[in-house]
Amino acid sequence: MEKSILHKRNIHRFGYDFCELSKSLPGLLPFVIINKFGNKSIDFSDKNAVRCLNKALLKHFYGINHWDIPSNYLCPPIPGRADYIHYLADLLQETNNGKIPDGNKITVLDIGTGANCVYPLIGNREYNWHFIGSDIDLISINSAQKIIQANEILKDKINLSLQNNPEDIFIGIIEKDKKIHLTMCNPPFHASAEEAEFGTNRKLKNLKISKFNSERLNFGGQSNELWCEGGESEFCRKMIIESKEFAKNCLWFTTLVSKKTTLPSIYYHLKKMEALEIKTIEMKQGQKISRFVAWTFLTKKEQTKFFIKVD
Repeated sequence: MEKSILHKRNIHRFGYDFCELSKSLPGLLPFVIINKFGNKSIDFSDKNAVRCLNKALLKHFYGINHWDIPSNYLCPPIPGRADYIHYLADLLQETNNGKIPDGNKITVLDIGTGANCVYPLIGNREYNWHFIGSDIDLISINSAQKIIQANEILKDKINLSLQNNPEDIFIGIIEKDKKIHLTMCNPPFHASAEEAEFGTNRKLKNLKISKFNSERLNFGGQSNELWCEGGESEFCRKMIIESKEFAKNCLWFTTLVSKKTTLPSIYYHLKKMEALEIKTIEMKQGQKISRFVAWTFLTKKEQTKFFIKVD
């Protein structure tokens, strides 16, 4: 049955076929259970089961034969990550006379690519875009590099860059003469370690899991993945201010925004930085409504120039 809430090009919109996924990755089979509705599923609170599901999805749909992450690093849900990529493709389509540009002439910068490197993996396999993945965490960069090196199909498709200054976002990553078609980011959600812990405890309660068994949870993550000083709002503010320095380098800057209450602050700073065009795109994933904000400092004529040699 199609889950129409996901993007129309999202290959995960029909749900999980555990029989087919298990054929692609037999290691998934021991984790498959029958849920209370009588359907095949996995225990989504079990990090090992979720990690194995991700391996199966990446192999079955994207040809990624080797994927893994270090213990206690963020293990993201693949369908939701794919949605962001497809909506970004729509954004480029609007700017490119109704045609989705594909191929390695399109360059996308993933801010905070993480140890999982999921956005570049999906984006490259779906549209053959070239990706730059940046992160402030060396372990994440090394993990992502191992994934790229272990899969021949990713050779020369994804470049990684360590952000040496945690206070910077684009500085030190975007070269002055470099052209970027898109930037994307999933900012740290929480404003403090205490807030992050509160969020984890709330999920524990919702899943009816005791703290004693919390090491099994799939929503792990390092501190830099979960929180930063000032939270999502402050991170986005810094991103917007810094993006102005690269106004002519990038076609569209974008960022996910988890909290709707963050939007007024984002709009305020975008207006202050004199962004010429601002878009807010909603994405529905289950009962959750997510969104990303996109902005550009380029005129319509300047936007068109980004695609002159892209076909």
